[in-house]
Amino acid sequence: MVGRGNNMFKDKVLLITGGTGSFGNEVLKGFLDTDIKEIRIFSRDEKKQDDMRKKYNNPKLKFYIGDVRDISSVDIVMKGVDYIFHAAALKQVPSCEFFPLEAVKTNVIGTDNVLTTAIKHKVKKIICLSTDKAAYPINAMGISKAMMEKIIVSKARQLGEGAETTICLTRYGNVMGSRGSVIPLFYKLISEDKPLTITDPNMTRYMMTLADAVDLVIFAFKNGNQGDLFVQKAPAATIKTLAEAVKKYKKSNVETVVIGTRHGEKAHEVLVTREEMSKAEDLGNFYRIPMDNRDMNYNKFYPEGEGKVVEYVEYSSDKTTRIDEDGVIDLLNKMGEVEA
Repeated sequence: MVGRGNNMFKDKVLLITGGTGSFGNEVLKGFLDTDIKEIRIFSRDEKKQDDMRKKYNNPKLKFYIGDVRDISSVDIVMKGVDYIFHAAALKQVPSCEFFPLEAVKTNVIGTDNVLTTAIKHKVKKIICLSTDKAAYPINAMGISKAMMEKIIVSKARQLGEGAETTICLTRYGNVMGSRGSVIPLFYKLISEDKPLTITDPNMTRYMMTLADAVDLVIFAFKNGNQGDLFVQKAPAATIKTLAEAVKKYKKSNVETVVIGTRHGEKAHEVLVTREEMSKAEDLGNFYRIPMDNRDMNYNKFYPEGEGKVVEYVEYSSDKTTRIDEDGVIDLLNKMGEVEA
């Protein structure tokens, strides 16, 4: 995490798109007390911006109303920016299922707008946030995020190494306590003495804290080359284990009710596909997947073929380290309190 005395962002201007969300607030915890020059929060929610303005009351923090769908508003906020954390997105799976074109407008076209204007204004580095749902996507949100990733890699490939702008990508799983996620919902149900509703008890999800998500972005910022994708290794838990751990953490004995899977839900999530694992670099706590920088003339890369096929296994939530209730409770303690 960025700390006092770290010179990466000294006298620099950082833009966070979708900055009023959980990720943006977590970033501010580590950045506002550093020697960064300015942090720009770009979003379309004036109420959340006003709440943040009053909460932090910091002259380094600047607020811009706008929408990534509107390239003119993106162009305004981009002037003078050194670095970008691109977090603006539609993330709710069911709502994207019912309004898929809205997901495309924000996640695909919006990302293209951000990258286009960033390149125009010679932004030095951009870290784009993606999701495990983009790997082998089955729902509109995941498909739009997968297309977002393709846009990012395409732009990076066109720029090439040595360009003034470097674009990198991060992909992470379930972020514990983030807005709209299941843990705040469980907390709310417990506070109202209502049963916890779970979709499929055996469904597995990666467990990452918001601090982990920020650490991943900072790692990508420090280590990323043009078009790189970074994934942080994370443990997983079943939804049943998560629900039971939350009840134990909150000292509650409400019932747990199985309601069945929702629109577009997977049983297990994938952070790195089999195809990506074939070229992934294991960096300890992280995987780095370099972009495919071949052109369309495949013959010059594979004139005769390699003559062998290697079997790779995807990095998925049913194959990673599985944590029990006590392990989840440890993460809940690390996560700290969130609004129910």
